[in-house]
Amino acid sequence: MPSTRTNPDDVAWTPWTEVFGEGAFYQGKPIIEAKTLSDRRAEGAGIAYLLRFRPPEGKLIKIVAVARSDEHVFNLSGGRSTKSGQPVSNAGGYSLNPEGQPHSAMVAAETTAFVLYTGEPDEVESVEVIDIAPALGDAA
Repeated sequence: MPSTRTNPDDVAWTPWTEVFGEGAFYQGKPIIEAKTLSDRRAEGAGIAYLLRFRPPEGKLIKIVAVARSDEHVFNLSGGRSTKSGQPVSNAGGYSLNPEGQPHSAMVAAETTAFVLYTGEPDEVESVEVIDIAPALGDAA
């Protein structure tokens, strides 16, 4: 099989409806987008994406999912956050969600990640756009 080469700048961002359905949108605007870099699922292999999460101002995207195959995530910019919007992972961070692993993420800032699934992408149980909660000790 020949090598696959993709220039990400030549691939358009599209709402990631394959995984999130209508949850890829908030008030009609895409908030979860993907660039498919390679897709070898037809040959029994996996799929590689660039993913972009763009939560609305003052809100965060909360995702609950189950890995349908090993999911490798490398944050290129941004990262996961707490309910109060504080970062808990940064650019350069890596995580692995093994097949069958329930997992979640909260994203409060624009985030781009390289994600490689060894088979099918996650089964998303829920996606919500919620207000960022005040941090403990913040004035109400």
